Amino acid sequence: MNPKKLKQLKKRVKRAQQAVHQAPYISELMRDRDLFDDFPEVKYLINNALESDRLLKNGLLPQPLPTLLLPDDIQDTIFKQVNQQYPQGDPRGDQLWNKYSAALPKLDKSLRNFRDYLEDTYGMWSYVNAPFAKALADYLNGAPVLEIMAGNGYISKGLRNNNANQRIYTTDSQAWTRENETGKHPVTTIEKLDAISAIKKYGDQVDYVIMSWAPDKEEVDWDVLQLLRHDYPDVKFLVIGEQDGATNSKKFWQEAQLSQDEGLQKVNQQLHSFDLIDEQIYLVK
Repeated sequence: MNPKKLKQLKKRVKRAQQAVHQAPYISELMRDRDLFDDFPEVKYLINNALESDRLLKNGLLPQPLPTLLLPDDIQDTIFKQVNQQYPQGDPRGDQLWNKYSAALPKLDKSLRNFRDYLEDTYGMWSYVNAPFAKALADYLNGAPVLEIMAGNGYISKGLRNNNANQRIYTTDSQAWTRENETGKHPVTTIEKLDAISAIKKYGDQVDYVIMSWAPDKEEVDWDVLQLLRHDYPDVKFLVIGEQDGATNSKKFWQEAQLSQDEGLQKVNQQLHSFDLIDEQIYLVK
């Protein structure tokens, strides 16, 4: 076998091996990308999701995502193109249209569920993208930080990527490892400490405490806020979540005093939402 054919064979084997190890969700997206190859607006959404997955799989922070929703007129667009390709009454056109029509609802559901995929696969709840991490690092300006409830540590990793000399304490109770992927795929060193214990240990050594996507069915976030108010009033508390929505307890949102100064608003501009969840970063008192 000549070297050129051997190289081509190795490429085919490598692609086949990758396909075997690919998650069903990703495999379906890749099939849909091939199916909708003639529709750039659809491929654009799929490729963005696939690229985010590729980066995360390689231990890197992803890039911002567009809103992962199919265009409202996508069916009309596809119908017009099929009619341009095949005359009315041509069974090939009917067959192609039926193929697209059957795939669209599944693709729409897959794109809408991308956050679920990230949670189930990487234990990533807040979508910590690289530009957001850079903006947050600039905002903190090297100040010492404690991250509580860090999960797999994406925020701390992003900060360390931008400032290797910043003092960052990354902690998590790791209580969720039995229920989901949170804590199973750490991307940075994480100390096993619950939020209250972490604050008591490091509260006197930091200027900021960062908490992201606290559970909505517990009130540990309210306990954290009370502790900071009473014992560490000079420590700034940054919270990432959806106000009165998918994150944090009702008690927390009722009692928290939220603000976003000009600097934090710039950070927030990089926290792009790609679905219906409006996560933001707040300064909380």
